[in-house]
Amino acid sequence: MKYLISDVQLVSGEHTDLFVAEGSFRDPADASGDVTRIDASGLIALPGLVDLHTHLREPGREDAETIASGTKAAARGGYTCVHAMANTDPVADTAEAVEHVLEVGLAEGSAQVVPVGAVSKGLEGQELAELGLMARSKARTRFFSDDGKCVADSLLMRRALSYVTAFDGVIAQHSQDPRLAGAGACCHESEWSGRLGLPGWPAQAESVIVARDVQLAELTGARLHVCHVSTAESVEVIRWAKKRGIRVTAEATPHHLYLDVSNVEGYDTTYKVNPPLATNEHIEAVREALADGTIDAVATDHAPHNPQDKDHPFDVALPGMLGLEQSLAVVMETMLNPGRITWETLAERMSYAPARIGQVANQGRALAVGEPANLVLVDPSARATVDKNASLSRSRNNPYHGRELPDPVVLTMWAGDVTYGR
Repeated sequence: MKYLISDVQLVSGEHTDLFVAEGSFRDPADASGDVTRIDASGLIALPGLVDLHTHLREPGREDAETIASGTKAAARGGYTCVHAMANTDPVADTAEAVEHVLEVGLAEGSAQVVPVGAVSKGLEGQELAELGLMARSKARTRFFSDDGKCVADSLLMRRALSYVTAFDGVIAQHSQDPRLAGAGACCHESEWSGRLGLPGWPAQAESVIVARDVQLAELTGARLHVCHVSTAESVEVIRWAKKRGIRVTAEATPHHLYLDVSNVEGYDTTYKVNPPLATNEHIEAVREALADGTIDAVATDHAPHNPQDKDHPFDVALPGMLGLEQSLAVVMETMLNPGRITWETLAERMSYAPARIGQVANQGRALAVGEPANLVLVDPSARATVDKNASLSRSRNNPYHGRELPDPVVLTMWAGDVTYGR
């Protein structure tokens, strides 16, 4: 189909018309024939959002999420591309496994699905997975992570970083010292963990791994990506590493920008997440780092779970929460509306930078003639109360349920096709 989107505002503040035909942006002067016209007055056009950190659960846990349902939720949130994490069953640690995810994504996805390969076989942290074979596969995997588990062995991490330099790959680390954050640690170590009687997770359990890994990245010359930064200490390490010219990038999640540890007070396992929700001093540090570019990107860590995974005592329940549908809303609420960032910076953190980091050449592109037609139209004034039962995800572990937030996404378009509209 052909679309003429009229009088839309770009992130620069300029108003323009956008003409879409055959999957790309064309000169609006060429719009003729059977064209669907969209009046975008009062709306802002962003490049399609790109998520570096999505758990789609397929294969193995299709009861919680599928590639089809997860990408529908992504499109509802304005995403045109998601990176599917490797902790599936079987683990995405072979060329065949990442190719399977790619093929299902092409057949059933409402957004581009980029398979993430495991760093270690079976996520066991003992032996490198088939990094080279995955890189040479049809999936052309360049992004590797054992997310959910830390690559705790220093030598294995060094080998992984060294290996991926051959094809300029990226190792994305889940920074969690298994000893400091062991024995069921599930609550940010603070007065809250003591008051609630929950095993504490110190901020340093994250930052000591970040500190080790940036030095290994400097040693090997490799690209390191730090997942879900949640502490002030980690921010300072990343800032130091960037000043030294180390090839490190980092992401922050919406929930670590918005929710604090006080949400755990009622032992609602919806709020159990890894790393845990922190105190306000850490939230403020993460917000500042996202604003000044120390943290490069927003990534959802969308982690769907069925009720049987969450209906347990807090320290036993599985960690994770939904994120795709409300990510843009939370960034607007915490960063854009208070004036911490502009629309241009938001587009950088949620589209351009994630596409560069994840090496997805056809995403994170300008809304310009000749470029792929990946965009999201947003209404900056729309607000709504989040209803977890209205989610397009198969799961309902939505931490924003009952909260009033921006409800910005009016239409999402991926490669010229409308994947969500209201």
